[in-house]
Parts: sequence; structure tokens; C-alpha cells
Amino acid sequence: MTTVSTAVHAAPRTGRPARLWRGRAEDAPWVRPAFLGLLAVTTLLYLWNLSASGYANSFYSAAVQAGGESWKAFFFGSLDAGNAITVDKPPAALWPMALSVRLFGLGSWQILVPEVLMGVGTVAVLYAAVRRRFGAGAGLIAGAVLALTPVAALMFRFNNPDALLALLMTVAVYCVLRALEQERGAAKWLVWAGVAFGFAFLAKTLQAFLILPPLALVYAVCAPGGFGRRLGRLALAGLAMLVSAGWWVALVELWPASSRPYVGGSQNNSFLELTFGYNGLGRINGDETGSVGGGGPGGGMGGGRWGETGIVRMFNDSVGGQISWLLPAALILLVAGLVVTWRAPRTDTARSAFLAWGGSLLITLAVFSFMAGIFHEYYTVALAPYIAALIGMGAAVLWEERTRWPASAALAVTVAVTAWWAWTLLGRTPDWLPWLRWTVLVAGAVAALGLLLAGRIDRRLGLAVAGLGLAAGLAGPFAYTLETLNAGHQGSIVTAGPAGGAMGGRPGGGRLFEGAGPGGGMMPPGGQMPGGQMPGGQMPGGQMPGGQGGQGGQLPTGQGQGQGQGRGMPAGTPPQGMIRGERPGTGGGMGGLLNGASVGAKAKAALLVDADQYTWAAATVGAQNAASYQLATEKPVMAIGGFNGSDPSPTLAQFKQYVAEGKIHYFIGGSEGGNEGGGGGPGGGNSEISAWVAQTFEKTTVDGATFYDLTTGRQ
Repeated sequence: MTTVSTAVHAAPRTGRPARLWRGRAEDAPWVRPAFLGLLAVTTLLYLWNLSASGYANSFYSAAVQAGGESWKAFFFGSLDAGNAITVDKPPAALWPMALSVRLFGLGSWQILVPEVLMGVGTVAVLYAAVRRRFGAGAGLIAGAVLALTPVAALMFRFNNPDALLALLMTVAVYCVLRALEQERGAAKWLVWAGVAFGFAFLAKTLQAFLILPPLALVYAVCAPGGFGRRLGRLALAGLAMLVSAGWWVALVELWPASSRPYVGGSQNNSFLELTFGYNGLGRINGDETGSVGGGGPGGGMGGGRWGETGIVRMFNDSVGGQISWLLPAALILLVAGLVVTWRAPRTDTARSAFLAWGGSLLITLAVFSFMAGIFHEYYTVALAPYIAALIGMGAAVLWEERTRWPASAALAVTVAVTAWWAWTLLGRTPDWLPWLRWTVLVAGAVAALGLLLAGRIDRRLGLAVAGLGLAAGLAGPFAYTLETLNAGHQGSIVTAGPAGGAMGGRPGGGRLFEGAGPGGGMMPPGGQMPGGQMPGGQMPGGQMPGGQGGQGGQLPTGQGQGQGQGRGMPAGTPPQGMIRGERPGTGGGMGGLLNGASVGAKAKAALLVDADQYTWAAATVGAQNAASYQLATEKPVMAIGGFNGSDPSPTLAQFKQYVAEGKIHYFIGGSEGGNEGGGGGPGGGNSEISAWVAQTFEKTTVDGATFYDLTTGRQ
């Protein structure tokens, strides 16, 4: 690269805007504009068509609405402002969205723009981390790869906790890398890394600690200074992590249970139980008491009812199109980067960076590949920053070494493998952009051949060949990302890319039932739930997804799919992988386990009558049903049994007391002609509540759903 003189770099500046645009004096003139352009394009892409997702995951949107109304609900992460029960995660991911709603009111943009900003922030932090050691070009490549990863484009426009988790994990790696640079100031950066880990725990509990072991090991081995000092700084970082996460946990555990909401997802009203059970070891071994289908490991393909497990899980028909486009390249470049830097001194920051990002990728990859518990495709957004960093760093290192035949050969192999894998992934949706598949393959082959000669041809021609290889590698994920941006995504389970892109027609896999109805559903092979039914014998609200009654867990045919939700699932997919989002405001009736209800005008009007006189305008089984009515009215609706309708809260005695005290106006049962109750928890409390209400109060049908006025006289 041509050296630019210091005098040119130190040209007079006219003010803060000029300094912002020009950047640091030692940078080439194109560096800062290119970085700002990357952030601007990422922002515009992620804001495009944002409102098409509506409230996205209504489960979390209801908690955001509640937090915007009640500071107590904000602190605990309650599903409603009446503080009956919390979401099944700690609340940190809800806080930015709840503050936005408190400031600007309830709406799709108010909820989802904070997620977009987290995505842009993650791109910026990743760029900064890679650029410090490998140059601006490597940082730009890493940022672009992250921004164009399909699952990242999905989750940074969605309101699940994964967006904040990905941001904080990237921040944590950045801080550790800063601590590795020099001994002076290392303690400060490690403390900040500990704080990032702590708040990441408050976003998604133990998943935040997956990358803690490799990062701690890299610092202990590769950091400057004496070994004792290194261990001391790590201990200080651990203390910072404990404080930043533990303050909230301690308050929740010490708070009298009678004056706080029930901890959703737990069976004993304990956040620690939730952390180490349902959200902890249960995710690893599949023993998740309170999840769909009850506790105990499943027997699906490869050892779990949540899909096939094993080393190829990230490449299968369900997950591959979400994250794996550049995963083979990242693994190749990780090995290449370590080979190039292997003989460097112990404290070499380039090798430390490969170890940090590579260790984070490998351990997260291993856990996701073999976990037998609940697993969804969108979890893989956690891998995106690690893959992107390795692509940027590895490409930069090999490009500098391109005059050596092994380096140019490694570049060529990386591009060729990436093009072949993109060709394979695009072949899983053969009717979607069929020309792109072969274009990528041919361009990748040409670029690979050119890169073999990269050290022997003109530099400009070499850059053109490298650009062609980069374009071939990004074309597939970019197309998937554009398809993702053009569709709305709603419900609890969402995937990126074109319809069918998460399955690709895998033989024997579950299929979405398409039709004209407003709901969306999918059954695993065999056409019914495991065991033929849901816990308690039925779906929350007493029916199957899409607002129709069902017998023995069978899905009625002819149900439509929600906008942007025509995604397939792998063979052996369990109940929670069944249902995609549904289009809001179409038709009436109850929703399903993973999708909310469609709330009609009459139902909304009924709930708003004297709503401020009650703690809860209504109660219903399952959080998604409750969330839909709450978001439509902006009034608290009690979610009996939490997310799955399986948490033992409230008990029948507690519910009777609430009714006697006049705290609940309506109980909303199943659709007309369906069963009236919801799936019972382990103690059957939720089905007992449904049965007691049905036996005690008169019912009426409002917009296709069964309403019981709990303030009127008994039957």
C-alpha cells in the first residue's frame, strides 16, 4: 500500500464534523468514510420494511409494554403491568425496548429500532476489534460479513434477547483483546469485559458464559506481565462479572415472593432454579421440566426431540442457510492464521486474536451442535461475530503472505470451498433465484484460480481477483438477507431466507400447511404431536394453532401461514418448532402455543370496558394468547402458566382469591366449539382453573373466542 505522508494526514481540520469524517491523522483518507458508510448501509438495510414484523415476538413485546407502564414490571421483566408472572429470561434485553416505549409510546418501530441499533453497534465494535491489529480493510470485511449474515439480519430486527447477547459478547471479546495489548491498563479492560459478561447473563443467563473459558485461558497464557498478575486481573474481572450480574439476581431471590411476580419458566418460583434448570443444564441434556412436552430428554434423531444433533448440525437443512455460508471459510482461515502466527512470541496480539475469536467460535459451535435441549435456528446469531472476525483477520493475514505459495493456495481453497458450499445451500431452494447458484460457483472458481497466482500478478489485478472471490462468497448470504428484509417475521420461532430455505425439502421433514387462514402451523412427521397431544391434552386456549379446535393434537388442514413465515423444519422437529408467525388482525379466535391470538374489535372493546378498575383486564392460559390481548388493549392480561401454560402459577386457590377480590374482569377460554381450558402444568393447576371457570361462570362468544365475565353472578 502506498504510504501517505504525515503532512497530508495532519491537514487542518475545520471542526468536529470534519474530524468525525476524516478520522485519525494516521489513517488513509478512505478509512473513516468507508467505516461510516458501512454503518450507514447497515442501518438503512436493517430499518428497511421494519414495521412488517409488527410486534414480532408478542411474548417479549407484551413484557416491553408492561415495562413501559410499570417500573416494577420493568425491573422484574413481568409479562403484564399487574406483575403476575415474568418472562422466562432475565430482563436486561427488555430494558432498552421498554425505555423506548416509555419515551415514544407503544409501536413496532419503538420496539424494534433498539434492536437495529444493537446490530449496528455490534458491527461497529467488531470493526474496531479487528481493525486494531489487522487493518481497516480486515475490519470492513468483518463488519460486512456480519451485517450480511442472514440470521444476523433477522435477529437484529427482532425482539428476542439474542440481539443484546451478540452485542455484549462482541464487546467482551473486544475488551479482552484490548487487555492483551499491553500490561498497563489491562485491568480496566478486563473489568469492562466482566461487566459485559454480567449484563449478557442478565440477557440470556448461562449462554453468556459459553465463551468465558477460552477467553480466560487466552489471557492467562498470552497476556503480558507475570503469571500471578495475570491471574489477579482475571480474578478482578470475575468479581466485576459477579457484581454486574449478581445485584439483580440477589434482589430477586431476597425479595419476598408474595410481593413480586412469579418467576416464569421455573417450577418453584426461583430464578436460580430457572437459571440452572430450564435455561441451564436442561438445554444441554434435554431434561427441561416445564417445557413443551414435559421434562426428560427426548429421543429424536441424533438424541434430542429438538432436531438432529451432531457435528453437522450447523450445516443441515434447517440451520445451514441461517449461519453456515462462511463457516467452512472461517474454520480454514482460523487454521491458516494460527499456522502463520505460530512461531510468534507468547504475547503476539495477532495470534491471541485468532485464539480468542476462534476459541469463542469452536466452543459455541460445539455446544449448539450437541445440545439435546431446546434449540432453534436463530440461536446461531451468536456465531455470526466470531465467523465474521475470522474471515476478516484470516483474509488480511493470507493476503499479506500471498507471495508465498502456501498462503495463496489457502486463499484459493477458502474461496473454492465457500463457493461450493454456497452452491450446495442455494440448491436447497432450487426454484428461488436458480441463476444465482451457478453464478456463485463459476465466479468462485475463477477467483480461486486467480488467487493461486495472487503473488505473481499485478497488485491491482490481484485486488480485483480477491474482490471477485469476496463477492462470490457474500452473494448467497446477501440474497438470503435481502429476502429476510423483505418479509415480516412474527411468532416465537423465526428463520431467515426464502420460504423453504430452512429445510430445502428434506425427505420426511415436517411441512407447513398452507391455505387461506390467518394462522400458521406445522406438524412433525406423522401428522401429530409426540404422544398425540400437548401437555394436558391440548394447546393453550384449548385448541390448535390458527384458532381451530383439534382432537388429540391433530392439526386441521387448510390453515394458512403468517407473513414471511413459510419456513420448513428438519425431520423430528418437536412441538415448539411447529408454528410460525401469523398475520395480526385477521379474523378472530385464540392463537396457538407459539403465536398470539387475532384480537377483533368487539373483543378489544369488551376488555376496555372499566379496565382501569381491575388489576388485570383478563386472564388466559399461555403467554402468547395473553400478550395479543394485552398489546391490543394496552391493559394488563394475566398469562396463566406463563409461556407454555405449564408453570404452576397461579394456583387454583390464588386464582379464586383474585376473582373474589375483583381483580380480574374476564377469563378468555378456547375458541367457539373447542375445549375451554389450556394445557395443565405439572400439578394440573391451569386445567383446574379452566374447569372451575367453565363450571362457575356463564360463557359468551366474542369474536370467535369464549369469554367469561368473572364479575357477574355464578351460573
